[in-house]
Amino acid sequence: MKIGLRKPSIKKRVSSRISIKRQVVHRAGIKMPRGYGWIRNPKRFVYNKVYHRLSFDIFKVFKKIFK
Repeated sequence: MKIGLRKPSIKKRVSSRISIKRQVVHRAGIKMPRGYGWIRNPKRFVYNKVYHRLSFDIFKVFKKIFK
C-alpha cells in the first residue's frame, strides 16, 4: 500500500469520468447511498479508508500553499 504522496495520473482521472460502467450505474439509479460502501464491498471499503488516511494528493498540497 502506498504511504505518502500520491502521484497524479491524468489518464486514470479522465478514464474514470468517461467509463461506460460508471455512466450505466449512475443513470440506472442503482448507486449506493453515501457511506454505505462497506455493504457493497467491505474489503475495498477498508482498503480505501486506510489508503486515503495514509496518503495525500499533490493537488491538495498546491491548493493549501497557494490559498
